[in-house]
Amino acid sequence: MSIFKDKTLMITGGTGSFGNTVLKHFLTFDIGEIRIFSRDEKKQDDMRHRLQAKYPEYAQKVKFYIGDVRDPQSIKDAMPGVDYIFHAAALKQVPSCEFFPMQAVKTNVEGTDNILHAAIEAGVKRVVCLSTDKAAYPINAMGISKAMMEHIITANARVAAERGDTVICCTRYGNVMCSRGSVIPLFINQIKAGNPITITNPEMTRFLMNLDEAVDLVQFAFEHAKPGDLFVQKADASTIGNLAQAVQKLFGDTGTCIIGTRHGEKLYETLLTTEERLRCEDMGQYFRVSADNRNLNYDKYFIKGYVQTQSDEAYTSHNTTRLDVEGTVDKLLTTDYVQEQMKLGTKGEKNEIFDSWM
Repeated sequence: MSIFKDKTLMITGGTGSFGNTVLKHFLTFDIGEIRIFSRDEKKQDDMRHRLQAKYPEYAQKVKFYIGDVRDPQSIKDAMPGVDYIFHAAALKQVPSCEFFPMQAVKTNVEGTDNILHAAIEAGVKRVVCLSTDKAAYPINAMGISKAMMEHIITANARVAAERGDTVICCTRYGNVMCSRGSVIPLFINQIKAGNPITITNPEMTRFLMNLDEAVDLVQFAFEHAKPGDLFVQKADASTIGNLAQAVQKLFGDTGTCIIGTRHGEKLYETLLTTEERLRCEDMGQYFRVSADNRNLNYDKYFIKGYVQTQSDEAYTSHNTTRLDVEGTVDKLLTTDYVQEQMKLGTKGEKNEIFDSWM
């Protein structure tokens, strides 16, 4: 953690699942200050009290700033002295963004541009932005807004590299298990209420990643990024049907009800397009896609002839490693949320099954 020693890190949308996990990773190390930037005063107050109760000796490292990525002045007010930024603030619910697409634009597109302009102006050293697999070949408003966000990141990264020392990069990852809006807590709550769990389409596949892996990806990008880079973690996937069965193995079988695909959902998700797959660098657990730093002069393509621009296939939740039910159970048990819910059992009492699984 020496790279963070005595430095100030700002997390936008910092009261969310990602921000809480960053605190778990970084708070007790040698980081100087963590700034939580968000618009929800209640969540900030709840986080403040949790920190004071659980980490009284470290709580003073965390500073809270109420603001909105849509409001450039509130960003500038929080920016002085910031060394690094993890930009996680976003509208993420696919159906909500379908009905209110301009709200997705204002937060995910304009909000990101506001953050990056302020970071460049303030001389922030590194900015890592969080994107989603729904930005690759987007078919819904949330994914389209995130795809535009990625283009905003690339454009600002180019400007930042020309003007100064700010390095801007992006991470793209699939479904983060048990994060806000994840289907897993919904399944668990339905089972605890004695209701059947609702499944959109059992054949859908989704990448599975826990919150710790999401933070690891952001930290890897932070440490290895060149301006405009995109980083993707190699991830396992599961069908929604297998995921539902895995949750039922842990919490009980109350039956299932297939409700059909929601607004804007895909059968499978893509982490790397065929175009990106062609030019990505395999870094072991991660892929790096370097920014396309050509200028607007395309003469060389007419002079030199054909240039290949696509690989044979994208990297998707259909063609990655597919977990069976038991493998999905093992993956679920890597999350703090599922472990905590296992301890409580189905009606809030201690769960005797927990010890046999753990």
